[in-house]
Amino acid sequence: MALKKSELYSSIWKSCDELRGGMDASQYKDYVLVLLFVKYVSDKYAGQRDALLDVPPGGRFADMVALKGDKEIGDKVNKIIGRLAEANDLKGIIDVADFNDAEKLGKGKEMVDRLTSLVGIFQNLDFGRNRADGDDLLGDAYEYLMRHFATESGKSKGQFYTPAEVSRIMAQVIGVGGAASASQTIHDPTCGSGSLLLKAHDEARALTGLDLALYGQEKDNATAALARMNMILHGCPTAEIWKDDTITSPHFLATTGGLKTYDFVVANPPFSTKAWSNGINPAEDLYHRFDFGIPPMKNGDYAFLLHILTCLKSTGIRRRSSTLSRRNC
Repeated sequence: MALKKSELYSSIWKSCDELRGGMDASQYKDYVLVLLFVKYVSDKYAGQRDALLDVPPGGRFADMVALKGDKEIGDKVNKIIGRLAEANDLKGIIDVADFNDAEKLGKGKEMVDRLTSLVGIFQNLDFGRNRADGDDLLGDAYEYLMRHFATESGKSKGQFYTPAEVSRIMAQVIGVGGAASASQTIHDPTCGSGSLLLKAHDEARALTGLDLALYGQEKDNATAALARMNMILHGCPTAEIWKDDTITSPHFLATTGGLKTYDFVVANPPFSTKAWSNGINPAEDLYHRFDFGIPPMKNGDYAFLLHILTCLKSTGIRRRSSTLSRRNC
């Protein structure tokens, strides 16, 4: 029987309760989502041939369960996650949180008890039957956690993800339902944890049956790691996510040296960022994004809009917050 969302929500929030006291609420995700990821991929792929991910012996959630009560559980959990990361080119993505950090998780028996409880909470969940018939239980759980992390930490939810309702509307507005080929592409130059990019992908698949290629860039290391995990949890393991600043160091380039162009572009850029030009001279931009004017130095909204225009194919549609327009040759 498939896991109910209410059951999942209740269980994963219990895991957050286990982490209270040693760290800021915004850091819960670094631990909870990694355990969620390891449990999910273990249930879905462990022992399967030609699976999307390699879940090797010594890198599975069952190996964590075997450590319950072990006085070296923190160090050994790190090693399990490290093996999974190494097997799937996910180093620096899923192995960032330190499960042996005494300052955050407690010392001695306190750490052992806390991690044993955490593992026990996830142990009781079974993801083997989920994500069937279009069920996006993991995606919903991810957004549930993001909302609560933001509320608990007092930070803007937009820092972590674009709300699902907004993402779905934007995906519809940019016209991904008109996609005609699986070779077409969707890009988010400020992808955060990837929710907006994924909603555009899911909208295209629902309307056309096509899996469009995904490209995202995010400058925050921890958030880019979340985006990579999010792509895998949503069945998009080939999505390309790059960590760097989009304005100063755009990663996705054409063979000609200019920006790679895309059929569809979505974005929820940082609002009115004041340091958008740090590290570049806009008047000498290598990618000719500012040929028609340089945005105000202390207001980066227009800079992101010009970047989007430059990397959008002539047949595309762009959507940025309150602005909708079509670019024609």
